[in-house]
Amino acid sequence: QVQLVESGGGLVQAGGSLRVSCAASGLTFSSFAMGWFRQAPGKEREFVAGISWSGGRTAYADSVEGRFTISRDNAKKTVYLQMNSLKPEDTALYYCAAHLLGNGSPHPAEYQYWGQGTQVTVSS
Repeated sequence: QVQLVESGGGLVQAGGSLRVSCAASGLTFSSFAMGWFRQAPGKEREFVAGISWSGGRTAYADSVEGRFTISRDNAKKTVYLQMNSLKPEDTALYYCAAHLLGNGSPHPAEYQYWGQGTQVTVSS
């Protein structure tokens, strides 16, 4: 049974930093591209960042480019999202997702597995 479990969310002041993690089990992690998506109340789920199965390619939404960094540790079967210079508009439920042999696509329909999400709240 595939499980993706996010952790590390919380409340942070604007300008602060936070790192969220996603631990995977039940799959061959090194064969999956991983993505981070987020959804704010009343808004659609949106792509945040993606990383290829090898880690050699990353992609970011324009809104987080230069502030967020995605990385992965295949030995630990974990993907991370380091978030710096956080803004109130970054407030959302953050989800990780897995895409077999993908390259970090921004399209959620390409991801086969999803976590339950971790809440990130940025206060002004």
